[in-house]
This record gives sequence, structure tokens and C-alpha cells, in this order.
Amino acid sequence: MRLLTAVAVLVSAKAVEVAAGASNDSGFEGLQALLERRIPAHASAFHFSFLPEDISNQEDTFILGDYISPNHNNNDSSAPRIAIECTSISACSRGLYTYLTEFGGVDIWWTGSRLDQLPSTLPSVGKFLTRSSIVRYRYHFNTVTFSYTASFFDFDDWSLLLDWLALRGVNLPLAWVGNEYILIEVFREAGLSDADISEFLSGPAFQAWNRFGNIQGSWGGVLPVQWVNDQFALQKKIITRMIELGMTPVLPSFTGFVPRKMHSLYPNASIVNGSQWSGFPSSYTNDSFLEPFDPLFAQIQESFISKQTAAYGANVSHIYTLDQYNENDPYSGDPAYLQNVSSATFASLRAADPQAVWLMQGWLFFSDEAFWTTERVQAYLGGVPGNDSMIILDLYSEAAPQWQRLDSYHGKQWIWCELHDYGGNMGFEGNYVNVTEAPLQALMTPGSSMVGMGLTPEGQEGNEIIYDVLLDQAWSNTPINWTSYISSWVFRRYYISDLPDTANSAWQLLGSTVYNNQDPSSQATVKSIFELAPAITGLVNRTGHHPTILFYDTNTTIVPALKMLVEAGLNSPSLIEIPEFRYDVVDLTRQLLANRFITLYETLTEAYNANANAAAISAAGQPLLALLRDLDSLLLTNPHFLLSNWISSARSWAQGNTSYAAYLEYNARNQITLWGPDGEINDYASKQWGGLVGGYYLKRWEAFIEYLAGTRANGTTYNASVVLDIMLEIGSRWDNELWGERDHEGWEVVGESWGVVQSLVEKWA
Repeated sequence: MRLLTAVAVLVSAKAVEVAAGASNDSGFEGLQALLERRIPAHASAFHFSFLPEDISNQEDTFILGDYISPNHNNNDSSAPRIAIECTSISACSRGLYTYLTEFGGVDIWWTGSRLDQLPSTLPSVGKFLTRSSIVRYRYHFNTVTFSYTASFFDFDDWSLLLDWLALRGVNLPLAWVGNEYILIEVFREAGLSDADISEFLSGPAFQAWNRFGNIQGSWGGVLPVQWVNDQFALQKKIITRMIELGMTPVLPSFTGFVPRKMHSLYPNASIVNGSQWSGFPSSYTNDSFLEPFDPLFAQIQESFISKQTAAYGANVSHIYTLDQYNENDPYSGDPAYLQNVSSATFASLRAADPQAVWLMQGWLFFSDEAFWTTERVQAYLGGVPGNDSMIILDLYSEAAPQWQRLDSYHGKQWIWCELHDYGGNMGFEGNYVNVTEAPLQALMTPGSSMVGMGLTPEGQEGNEIIYDVLLDQAWSNTPINWTSYISSWVFRRYYISDLPDTANSAWQLLGSTVYNNQDPSSQATVKSIFELAPAITGLVNRTGHHPTILFYDTNTTIVPALKMLVEAGLNSPSLIEIPEFRYDVVDLTRQLLANRFITLYETLTEAYNANANAAAISAAGQPLLALLRDLDSLLLTNPHFLLSNWISSARSWAQGNTSYAAYLEYNARNQITLWGPDGEINDYASKQWGGLVGGYYLKRWEAFIEYLAGTRANGTTYNASVVLDIMLEIGSRWDNELWGERDHEGWEVVGESWGVVQSLVEKWA
């Protein structure tokens, strides 16, 4: 799996020769452009070249060393300083990242790049460093990430994220943007009118579930042509950048979900209605599904892939994402039927692209385990001939791996994935042991057909360290040592010469507690109860899709870690100027207040259950409201915790068109609140953002406390249905309370983080 030591030495010696070349080999233009974007002062300091062809290795390899100039004169300031040889562009990118982080001490984060802080005099590598990936694929994205996080990304957002991915060695990213443009062209060719198609397509913030076949149509209004065209143009840029950075984009394909008009347009076609999803009314779910064994399916698949190839270029990728039963029930559970479906589906892919590989998310095997018995899974996967023709994302490997139950997917290729961050929720959570040791165990299991490691988060909101370590583990055949990893991670994140020990100690404590979650009932995400619709019971210690159970003690984890970071800031004023440090102290303080809310809520419910009078209930509720106001004030001090980022990003796509901007803003608001026309999955994508806490959650809790006090004053009985109706009405009003161009609290940063953090730590810690 890895180069033998003797071979590595031979190649390292050869690296000196190749590095002596006059210029970078062709093919590294994308990496050169990355250097010019992120490290302009050192854009000419790195020399990339490919390893000799006679060096064979199944996985990616890079060799890092000091560059030797052609004249053996390294005093030439224009000559490169660092040589990176590799088996692929992706491996060279990872080699560059290794130099930047391990020798240069700098890094790139979701909050921005700090790569330009690389020392003016580049540190020497010294002895050659050779590393190989332990897996062929390093994957990124869940289909729903494109909605929960990237719905309104522009190319600047994508550029930062793609550079982050490339440097960490990701070589297989999902590429869903712009799918609707191709799909519309295909449906038009099939004879559907624009009106027929528009009834099927979902709004900009909900397209992931339309692509999955969970929902159809848009309760916010018809999907605008401008959106479709702009996203298609954006996808072209994304695909180009992915290729430049050595990635193989996983492209969309035709899944089988079609507008309802197809029933009458093709009355003899085998079209069935899918199952209802998450309580949505039939007008928005029960998607029509064209059976893959119907000849029309292959015809549409050919049309889709040919149009996509014409748009993005031939040989961009032969790997296609295709999910037919993600939280959908198949028309039949008969194994022969399931095998027929997958066989015909794959045949349609191969007819359109003879090299096609089918990639699918394996979430269905966990979420509907009762249906997907081993017999049915084997039949479904068995319909696809050969083991190299399919890749399955074991989507929830860190908590509920299916590869063991399903005998390594019966030989099909699969990728060990970390599912995290349901709906983009923001609570601290992670399982270090599982993202380091478990993938290695899976890889070394006899008969394992594992070929990759990847991240499949629903959203990307915090907990960045747990994402970093998994991608780093893909380049180490032994489990990464957590203690040393945190130390180097913290040094790069804060990057000051006088970094206090307390900064490292804070993260060491978090690493051994909140990032060492051994409770499977709370893995993936933890939501604060204040983000849920208020109720008298059922909010604390929840599991499932709205998990609120805290698996750690706030007083022995969050509190001391936060105090240590504050102490570090007081001892080193330069630390306070580091954007990531300011982000982290706000994030930890946010988590402290979110956890403190639980005790205040329990005090309120205890007072109510003890038959306290209206005045006492109202008084018991005031600390909750005070905490929410404090939390909102905190979040408004940092640009990364603003509701306005989400809404302004949505509105920006309208380019001044007022009605279009309102449409986009409604989509953005509805996703993070009611999530559906009538709150079908209310609060699933909740966020702790400045402006949202004070403008939405605070209103709900004010109404709840008023209702509780009112029942005592009026002598009426608590009615959960009435409370829920009140909350849904508040949600509906808020979703339609558009900002437009007028000023609104939460639109911009208000206040200064460091002073607010200190005062809140004093008050709540």
C-alpha cells in the first residue's frame, strides 16, 4: 500500500535531480495559482514535479525536500527554495500543506487563510520527507451540505473552501451546484413544459432534498431562471478549480425522480410515486420515480450525461453521485425487484459513459435498517457488476458504521466517513478515537474493501479540529497522537511567538472531554434546548434528530477551558488580535451560555409544576430571557456568528432585483426556522447566530413564559398544541419579516468581542 523504504530512498535521491530542473512541470498551474492567491510573497518559492513513472504506488505519495538550484547556488533569490515531488497534483498539494504546517507553522481555516504569515525566510526541510496516503480517496461533502452551508456561496466562498480541501489532500469532492440547469434541459427535451418542470423544482435553500427525491416544488415561489443560470455559471468555475487543484469532482446524474406531468406525457412508462417524507403534505413530497428498468430511464440518463459532458468537458470525471432511496421507501422490498433497479440504473450509466462509477450515500442502510436487511442490501448492491464499479459512502462511520453489518458492502468499494453537524447545528462535539483509530481498524480488517476516508457533514459550523484530524489521519498508518496533535494545531491556529501555555492547556482539556464523546446517542451534534420550540417537557436530554443530551460536565470542561483562554489573552495581548482566537473565545462563551440555559429552564418548569402563581412564573422566566439577550450581544460582536451573513449572501444573488431578493431571503429564513411551509421539520437547521437569537428565539421564549403565567392567572390548563401553534405563528411571521434594504439589528458587527467575553465569563462561569 505504501512505498518500501528502499524505494523511497531511491526516489528521494532522484528528487534532487528533478528538483534541479528550470521550472515546474506542466500540470501544476493550479497549485501555482493557489500560491499566488494565498502566499503571494512566496509564490515562486516552491518547485513541483511528478515522481518518475517507474515508481508505482496505489496510493498518493509526495516527497518533500530542499530545492537544489541548477547552478547549486541557493543564494539566487529568484530560485525556488522547497522541492515537492509527487504521484499526483493532489499529493503535491498535500506535500505543500505539510511544509506550510509542519515547517512554516501556518494554516488555512474556515475563518480565512493565515498562509500569508509564512516566515520571510523559509525554514529548511533538511532530510527528505516521504509520505503516502493510506487510502486512494479522500472525500468531502454530503449532498445536504450544499443546502445547509453552501446554498448561497459565491465563488470567493468556494475558492477558500476548495483551497482548504486541496491542501488537506482531498481528491474526491462532490459537485452538485448547477444541477438544475442540466435537468431542465433534459426535461425539456423529454417534452415537459417549463410550467411542468417548475412545479417539480424546489427553492434555493432546499435543493438537496429535491435532488434526493424527498420533496418537490417550492413553498416560497417558483425557482427563478436567473438562479438556475447563475448557479450553472458558478458550477463551471467550481469544476474548473477542482480540476486545477487535482481533484476528481463527483458529478450528478439522472436519479429517476421526475415531475408529475411525466405520468400523462408517458402513460405507458413505469412511473411510481415515492413515499411521504418527514410529514410534508403530498403536494410537496411523494415524488414520482421513473423505474430504471423502463427504457425511458436510459434515454433520459444518456441525455443528462451527454449535456453535462458538453457543459463541463469530456473526461472531467467518470464518477457519478446517484441516490434513489435516501429516506425514501422502495416501491417493493422483493430482492429481485431491488436487484433489477440497481442493475438497470448502472446499465444506464455505463451506456452513457462506458467508464462510469456509481457513488451513493449509505445513509439509507442506517436510517431504515429495518427495511434494508442484509438480504435486500446484497440484492441491491449485487445488481451492479464488479466491485470497482461502485463506491459507497459509509456515511455515519464514527457512530453507526454499516460496513461491519453488511460484510464490507459485499466487496463493493466504500469510504469511511464522518457524519457531523446535523442541519448545521453548532454545539461542541466530536469523537477523536473514532476518527483516528476506527478508520485504521476498518482498513486493516481482513477482506475489507475500504478505499477512502472522508467528511460528510450535514453542515460546516464549528468543531473544525475534528474535521482536520480525520483528513490528516488519511496520511498516517498509525493513530495520530491527540496530545501532540492539539499542541501543533493550537500553535498554527494562533501563530504568535509568545503563545501562553494556557492556550494549549485549554484545548488539551477540550480534546479529552468534549472531543472524546463515547456516547453513541449524542454523536454527530448537540443542539441547545433554547433553539427548540419551547415546551414544558421533552427538551432536555433528547436523542435522535434533535439531540440535546450533554455528554460532558460544563463546569469541568467548558468553564475551565474558557477561563484558560481568557487568561492566555490577558497574558498575551497580541493573541487577542488573532481572528481565530477571537472566534474561539466567542464560540466557547456561546457554548457556556447555551448550557447554562438548561438549568434556568429547569428552574422555570419546576416553578410551574409546583403550581407557582403567575408573578412567580414570570420571575422564574426572566433569567432565561436575560441569558438570551446576553448571548445575542456576544454573537453580534463577531462577524462569523451573524445571521446577516446568511441572509445577505442569499440576497446578493438578486443583484438589486427587489422581488427576487425577497424570494431568496424567505428561503434563507425558512430553512433555519420552520423548514417547510408549516414547520414540518421545525428547528432542524437551527443556528446560534447574532440577530437570530435576539430576534427569533427570544421572541418565542417571551411568548412561552407569558403563556405559562397566563394559564396560572386565568386558571387554565397547559395545552401543548396551543403552545406549538403560537410558536409556528411566530415562525411564520419571522420568515416573512424581510429585512430588505432597511437597517436591522444583527446586520453588522456590534460591540467588541474581548470585552463582552470577559464580562459574560464573569457573569455566567
